[in-house]
Amino acid sequence: MVIASPAAAQDAAPQPAQPAAAPAPQQQSANTDADKKKITISILYAKQDRTEEELPLSMLDLPAADDGIAGAKLAIADNNTTGRFLNQAYKLDILNGSVDDLIQGATEKVDAGDNFIIADMEPDALLKFADALKGKNALIFNVGNPDDRLREEDCRANVLHVAPTRSMLTDALAQYLVWKQWRNWLLVYGPTPEDKLLADAYRRSAKKFGGKIVQELEFKQDTGSRRADGGYEQVQQQIPTFLQNAKDHDVIIIADEKHLFADYFPFRTWVPRPIAGSAGLTAASWHPALEFWGGTQFQHRFRKLNSRLMRNIDYDAWVATRAIGEAATRKHAGDFESLRAFIKSPDFEVAAFKGVATSFRTWNGQLREPLIVGTAKLPVSVSPQAGFLHQTSVLDTLGYDKPETKCKAYTQ
Repeated sequence: MVIASPAAAQDAAPQPAQPAAAPAPQQQSANTDADKKKITISILYAKQDRTEEELPLSMLDLPAADDGIAGAKLAIADNNTTGRFLNQAYKLDILNGSVDDLIQGATEKVDAGDNFIIADMEPDALLKFADALKGKNALIFNVGNPDDRLREEDCRANVLHVAPTRSMLTDALAQYLVWKQWRNWLLVYGPTPEDKLLADAYRRSAKKFGGKIVQELEFKQDTGSRRADGGYEQVQQQIPTFLQNAKDHDVIIIADEKHLFADYFPFRTWVPRPIAGSAGLTAASWHPALEFWGGTQFQHRFRKLNSRLMRNIDYDAWVATRAIGEAATRKHAGDFESLRAFIKSPDFEVAAFKGVATSFRTWNGQLREPLIVGTAKLPVSVSPQAGFLHQTSVLDTLGYDKPETKCKAYTQ
């Protein structure tokens, strides 16, 4: 914000005010030209319907109807705050539906000028959506999916990824556990395909940072009617029995991506051990109690606008929307080609209430950022941890680094 200082007082006596002269024809023309130069940037939020998902274990984790959208709306307001000084305006369009509905609607919106799309979709739906828009003036920001393959063997040149990958999340937690010298892990994973992918990511992180998985257990037991009277008694017996013969370990890491059973484990184990992963100590892109780096006022603004706490997907959508606004501000432009090229360039950075500037990896389009390690109530630490070094950026110690990437779309 620039604050203008008062004009210096003049030595001469003030002269009588003269009647205002009518603007000359050339002045009128200049004003008209200025009005024409106002830039409007339209952003589309495309959210896939997921009607078959099972409810989370805790009522506290029930998703809001505007998950993600609320974060994008806050970023639109932030973009417009800066934009009005630069003759820029931002607006948000929202689409909900099946992937086919989203493709049809997005195609029409892109043709009408919505060149930037925030996508909250399942992995195969996102790939289908990106392929349908290939060759069009569209840049897609993935905020809804952590699949590493979307950034690696199945990467697409028209997709950037704001949501952290599974490998980033498990690396962030692994760094903290290794820093604490809690190196012996008991890995418990669930029956879903996502749980198995998350377990694979923990195995990779253990090998990468020096953790040791002393034993693996697959949790298949039916925990009964969790909302029925006496349900807690059944769980209270099942969990310790499940862990009774486990090998000695420092910490239990649970891979339960959909949060269907992990929260049963704290304080129900056979021996007293900390819980991490999908319950207890977790890693995420955001935390609803983060107050570092200006986070307090950021949290208050979100609550004032949406009357609830900010969730991870809200934060990811905010970052995606702010990245577009940051590019337009710094380039003093609104045309798609200029903004896309700048956002994907090594020179681009966007502040994200993380203490350091965040940016997109040039080899697979993933946002590099610090991740919050915390409990349900408070942040505990921030990864990367001290001592984990990198030749270019310590942020690249989280997830797949450039020498490991399988992405070809970004190098063609």
